[in-house]
Amino acid sequence: MRATATVYWRLAEAGFLRQWHYRLAMFAGMFTNVVFGLVRASVMLAAVRTTAGFGGYTPDSIGAYVWLSQGLLGSIGVMGPPLDIAERIRNGDVAIDFLRPVDIQFCYLATDLGRAGCALLLRGLPSIAAGLLAFELAMPHRAAPYLLGALSVVLAVTISFLLLFAVCLAGFWMIETRGIRLLYQIVATFMAGLFVPVHLFPGWLRIGAELTPFPSLLQGPIDVLSGRASGLGSLEIVAVQVLWVVVAILLGRILLRAGRRKLEVQGG
Repeated sequence: MRATATVYWRLAEAGFLRQWHYRLAMFAGMFTNVVFGLVRASVMLAAVRTTAGFGGYTPDSIGAYVWLSQGLLGSIGVMGPPLDIAERIRNGDVAIDFLRPVDIQFCYLATDLGRAGCALLLRGLPSIAAGLLAFELAMPHRAAPYLLGALSVVLAVTISFLLLFAVCLAGFWMIETRGIRLLYQIVATFMAGLFVPVHLFPGWLRIGAELTPFPSLLQGPIDVLSGRASGLGSLEIVAVQVLWVVVAILLGRILLRAGRRKLEVQGG
């Protein structure tokens, strides 16, 4: 057990270091985050000041939503490049992965957690700091929301990876998966609350979104970190995230098992 944990830790380190080599790209992404954050914050502030209610948001709480979402976007990775597993399935190298003495799903997950940590350090936190300098943000003054929020962010990254991993596994049955990956990215980013908060969705759409794992990718962690959800509400968000982690792991297991049988049949 200890040896296995060490392997996954090393894989997370490798994911961090690989992302670290792209520091200039990270800083460019941070600059883009800040620019779009300024635009989004200006539009959202105007909407809050001219619309009564507006999902319960105030100028400082909508500012927290905008800048936290901008800061977490790179780590969550919904709109990032396709996972390595997609290309390895396409060219058949995944057969080698099946022979390795480590679990494929957890191996790629550990690497992605390392990547996400580096993205948060170089891209996410500076973006949030820029928002704090430019706008007044409603943020908690206690440590508990940040500790629980950190756990929520880790769970969000985990869910995001596991779902995208499952989407990429469609390559066992499809020659090209770019279309389905693009469709997934569009639906996931919208339902996660990237463009507008899920709390502003019409009733029927909000109910539909909450039946999916997507609000757990962005809206949930933002609500915990910003203090919009507190007490039992924040614990409920984390509990729902844990549930979706379990569901996504099981989905990946099922697809991997079925894909392995498909691969073996094709290979004779």
